[in-house]
Amino acid sequence: MVKQKRIYVCQQCGASSAKWLGQCPSCMEWHTLVEEVERPRKGAAPKASRPVALAEVGQGPEAERIGSGMEEVDRVLGGGLVPGGLVLLGGEPGIGKSTLTLQVLTSLAAQGRRVLYVSGEESAVQIKMRAKRLGKIPRGLIIHCDTLLEGVESAVEQVDPHVLVVDSVQTVYTPALDSSPGSVGQVREVAARMMGVAKGRGMPTILVGHVTKEGAIAGPRLLEHLVDTVLYFEGDRSHTFRILRTVKNRFGPTHEIGVFEMGEGGLVQVSNPSEFFMGHRPRGVPGSLVTPVMEGTRPILVEIQALVSPTRLTMPRRTSIGMESGRLALLIAVCERHLGLTLYDRDIFINVAGGIRVQETAIDLAVVMAMTSSLTEKALDPAMVVFGEVGLT
Repeated sequence: MVKQKRIYVCQQCGASSAKWLGQCPSCMEWHTLVEEVERPRKGAAPKASRPVALAEVGQGPEAERIGSGMEEVDRVLGGGLVPGGLVLLGGEPGIGKSTLTLQVLTSLAAQGRRVLYVSGEESAVQIKMRAKRLGKIPRGLIIHCDTLLEGVESAVEQVDPHVLVVDSVQTVYTPALDSSPGSVGQVREVAARMMGVAKGRGMPTILVGHVTKEGAIAGPRLLEHLVDTVLYFEGDRSHTFRILRTVKNRFGPTHEIGVFEMGEGGLVQVSNPSEFFMGHRPRGVPGSLVTPVMEGTRPILVEIQALVSPTRLTMPRRTSIGMESGRLALLIAVCERHLGLTLYDRDIFINVAGGIRVQETAIDLAVVMAMTSSLTEKALDPAMVVFGEVGLT
C-alpha cells in the first residue's frame, strides 16, 4: 500500500510546503496554507501525438467560431466561441453570471445545437424557475446537477454536447483528492481535466468561477493561465447595468467590453453604450463633462464628474472612482503649479459615471476641466466633448 504524503498548499498561489507555515513564502499571504494529501497519479500514460508542420495544418470546419447569438458576448470573445476553447467567467455573487451563461446556452440551443449546463449550486427545479424568465426553453438545452467531476465527465459522454457550461468550478470535486471542494488542489485538477475534455472533443467550454473579496477569481493563479479566455462580469447590484470585460484572450482582442442591462426578462444587450451612459446626465451643472474613451475596438462617451469642496480636515480627501488615484494626484499637482488653482485645502472627488474603469491618459484634460468647473462653480457647455493627455510640464 502506497503511503500517503501530507503537504500544505497555499490557497492563494498554489505553492506547497512540507510543513505548516503561518505565512506563505511564495506570495507572502498569512494563514493560507491548508493541509492536503498528495497522491501519485494512476492510470496509463496519455497517447503521444505526432508532430506536424504548421504549414500542413488545415483550416476545416473545426476551426470556425460558434456564434453565441448575443452580439455583445461575441464582441468580447473576439467573434464567438472557439471550438475546444476554455473560457473562465468570473464575477461577484449575484451579479448575473448564471443568467448570462443560461441565456447564451438558450440562444445556442435555439439554433439547433445540443448544449449541456452543469450546475453544482442549484437544483433542476431552481434552474427551471430561473429559465422561465428568459422565455421559451428549447429542447436542445440539457441540464445536469452534480458536483462530482467523474459524474460531469460521464454526462458529457452521454450527451455529447456542442457547448458545455460548468457552474461553478469551485463546487466540482474529485474523490481522488482528499482536499475539500474549492481548494487549490481540487480547482487545479478540475480545470485541468475539463481542459482535456474540451480540447479532446473540440467542444467550447465555459467555467464559471467565484471571486475573492479583493475581486480576483478564487483559486490558484494557475487557473487563469490554464484557460484560453478570462472574462469578468462586473457591475453594481443596486443598478441595472452590467459590463462583461475581457482580461485575457488567446483568440481575440483584450480590453473589449460588452454592456448589458438587467431586466425582468434577463440581460438585455446595450448596442449603443454611449446613449446608455449619457441618458441620465444632468445639464448645466458645474463639474460635469463628457469625454470619449476607447474600450476595445469602439469609442464610448462617458461623463466625468468632479466635486471640489472646502475641507476642515488636516489631510484633504482625494477620492477617484473609475480612474487611478495616482493619476488624480498628478493632475492636482499640475493644476496647482501651472494653472494657479488653490486645491491644497479642498476635498476632491472624481467619478467616471456608468461604472467604467478608464486607464487611458486621454481623460486627463476632461478631469482638469471638470475640477476647474466645480471649483469656480461655472457650468461647461453640455454639448462639448474634451479629450487629451496632460503632462507634467
